[in-house]
Order: sequence, then structure tokens, then C-alpha cells
Amino acid sequence: MQFKNTWFDELPDFYSAVTPAPLNQGRLLYHNQPLADALQLDAQLFSGSGHPVFYGGAVIEGMSPLAQVYSGHQFGVWAGQLGDGRGLLLGEQRLPNGQKYDWHLKGAGLTPYSRSGDGRAVIRSTVREFLASEAMHGLGIPTTRALSLAISDEPVFREQTERGAMLVRIAESHLRFGHFEHFFYRNQPEKVRELADYAIRHHWPALADDADRYLLWFSDVVKRTATMIARWQAVGFSHGVMNTDNMSLLGLTLDYGPYGFMDDYNPQFICNHSDHQGRYRFENQPMAGLWNLNRLAHALSPLLSAGQLKQALAGYEHWLMEAWGQQMRDKLGFFSRRPEDNDLLSELLALMASEGSDYTRTFRLLSETEQLQAQSPLRDEFIDRAAFDHWFIKYRQRLAEEQISDEHRQQRMQQVNPALVLRNYLAQQAIEEAERGETGALSVLHRALQNPYRLANDQQALFNRPPDWGKALEISCSS
Repeated sequence: MQFKNTWFDELPDFYSAVTPAPLNQGRLLYHNQPLADALQLDAQLFSGSGHPVFYGGAVIEGMSPLAQVYSGHQFGVWAGQLGDGRGLLLGEQRLPNGQKYDWHLKGAGLTPYSRSGDGRAVIRSTVREFLASEAMHGLGIPTTRALSLAISDEPVFREQTERGAMLVRIAESHLRFGHFEHFFYRNQPEKVRELADYAIRHHWPALADDADRYLLWFSDVVKRTATMIARWQAVGFSHGVMNTDNMSLLGLTLDYGPYGFMDDYNPQFICNHSDHQGRYRFENQPMAGLWNLNRLAHALSPLLSAGQLKQALAGYEHWLMEAWGQQMRDKLGFFSRRPEDNDLLSELLALMASEGSDYTRTFRLLSETEQLQAQSPLRDEFIDRAAFDHWFIKYRQRLAEEQISDEHRQQRMQQVNPALVLRNYLAQQAIEEAERGETGALSVLHRALQNPYRLANDQQALFNRPPDWGKALEISCSS
């Protein structure tokens, strides 16, 4: 393996060098074999208790651990200096094809940016992030990845005493909106430019010599953000803490805390029980994304004129609606675009909201629709059968206009309507086993999440509605 750390080498004023604090009796519990294969990692890294890098006991040659400094707006309020309070950027792995990936260790101990925290993560939050990032990857949504999950006997105090854990997170970059905000609000425009040049040099190299590189770069950040959020909306995913310090410059889903996939469809779904005002509820996510981009635009004002910033931001709604509209047409099985499509979708969503229909099951069962059949497997999911029938007649008429075979349409719909999302109760079952040092539920769920559009015969129970206790789980920002 070849490691270096360009952040360490090229941006000396943007971090603090920190050595990981090893977990007491740390040991590797589970690792992501498909990702390990993609990174061409030696199996010896994962043998026995695992390489100490996974629980903070050592680093690999070429790594230069550091805590990045950044700031941000949290729940709409300027929070000032933040930074990596419990995570360290260990280094960048270089693959033979030239690609590079950050290795980031979460739960690595105190840093200069820990504030009142203890620098640790717990098994509960670490399992949730591991599974969430892999669930999103399986759904085809841009995300950070999870390589390893280490546990320990070290007590960590949250609402109750839990046990410490560490996660190695893999990403093309950990650049955040908050990195730029930090130096802008410190009145250091030259640092904003330095960071922008670093981002372009390493992640948008095709723009490096363009006279309009900053405009083209920011426009692409807007597009990536809009597309990512559109994909969240299409699968019923809520992030829960869309603060600017949790927004990836590359449009990756970053920092999984109190996230949630909707069970019952509810546009006002709030997955974070600490979000008392519902700022980041499901239906608000597109607006929150634009608000965050406006904060980033303000931080980039040393590089671009007000007119250029507005020009880039003006593309947000177009990219969001283009991506979301296409995905929802695909979910409905429409191959063409018709004026009545919006009304059909709106009517279905309204019916789902009024009945609290299961979001994932509804669209998956819709994938089994046959044009010549007046009934659908989906019909039994609704209490108001007459209202469903009224909608379904119009839906079948719309499908008939496509002149596409049921087999072809069903196949395509099942490629975009997952049979499985990471419901909170499934994650909770994996957490409870992991806290006992067991990985059975984690392994089964991880394997299924790798292909959520096609469940094996022994995975069909994962398609079921969640139990009542599963819907009542409360998730907060606590890690």
C-alpha cells in the first residue's frame, strides 16, 4: 500500500497534527470485504484482532494523522470554529490506477477541536454509520464508505455508559463547506483561495488552467449537491443534521448521525429527535441544501463576483428537479415525459401520506403492476380501496400509452425501487449483537444492503413492514 497525505503536505495552516489514542483492549469486529478488495488490501490486515490502525494503536507507513479545522452553521446559526473533534485524517491511499482515497479514523480521541467532547465514538453510532454508508452505496447514492469497525471494553459516557468503538471511513475527499467558511469568517481570503486551488488541483484537475475555473468549479459543486439531495428524496432518506460542516464539497453523503429512512410516508418526517423545530425534516432537505450552498457562496465571495455566485446558484433548482423528476418517473415506470405525470405522482403521494403507507413497499409493489390487470398487489396495502382504485385506473391508462411490455417495465422499475432500505429496527438488531461482540445480524444485513434491489430467497423477510417498536426508536446527534 502507498500512503501520503497531501492535506498535511500542502495545507500546513489547515490542521493540527494529532496521534490517535488507542482504544483500551481494542479489536477488529468486522470489516467490509468488498471495499477491501476494491482497495486491493492484504487479507493479513484483517486477521485476528486486526491491524492496530483500525483501533488507533498504530499507523501505516506514509500516513500523517491530522485533525482538520473548519467552522460552520449549525441549525441555521453560526457556530464558529468546529473541526475534527473525534476523527483524524490518517492519510491518502494511492491505487495503481492513480486514484486516491482518504482513510479517516472516527473515535480516535481528543483533538484541539474536541471542545467539551471526549473524542470517542460508541458501538451504537459506529455500527449505524457503517451500515448507512454501505446502504447508500448499494442504492447508488454518492457517499463515504466504511472499511472497518473496531470495538473495545473502554467505557464511554453518553446518555448512559456505552463502549468505545472506531470506524475507518473511506472517501475521495473530506472537504466540507465549513472549511471555506472557517477562513472566510477569519478574514483570510488568501486561505479561501488556497483551499479552492487545492480542491481544483486534486478533484477538478480538468479546470485547473481555465480562466473561469472558480465559476465552473462552484457550479459543479451546486450540481453535485442538488443531485445528491434529489437521490435522498427519491429513496425516502433523511440526513438529520444538514449543517454546513456536514456538507461534502464533492456531493457525498457525509457524517451519518441521526439519519433515517422513512417507514410510513410522511413529508414532515423528522429523524433527529433533537431537531425540535423540524429544520431538517424530510420535505425541507432541498431547501436546506440551497441554504447551505448560499452560505458557501458567501464564503467564496473573495473568488467570485456576486453575479457569478448567483449564476451558479441559479442552477440548483434545475439540477434538483431534473434529477428528482427523472428518478420519480423511473420509479413509476414511465419511459417518456407527459404533462399529467406530476398530477399522478402528487395524487399517489397524497394518498400515501393520508394512510401512512410504507414508502419503500409501496413503490416496490407498484413495480409488479400489469397493465391488463385491474387489481394490483399494492391494493391491499391501502385502507381506502376506492381511492386507490380511482388512482390506479388513471395510472394504468398512462402505462398503456407507453406501449412498453410489462416485463420490460417491471424489470426497470425493480432496478430503481429497492426492496430493502436500512430501517432503524434492522440497524438496532445489528447494534445489539455487536455490543455482545457478535456479527451475525451485521453480516446478514451488510450482504443484503450490497444489492438492495434484488433480495435473495433467504432475505425476503427484510422486505416486511417494521414492527411497531421499530417505528418508535428515537435517534439523536449523540455519538
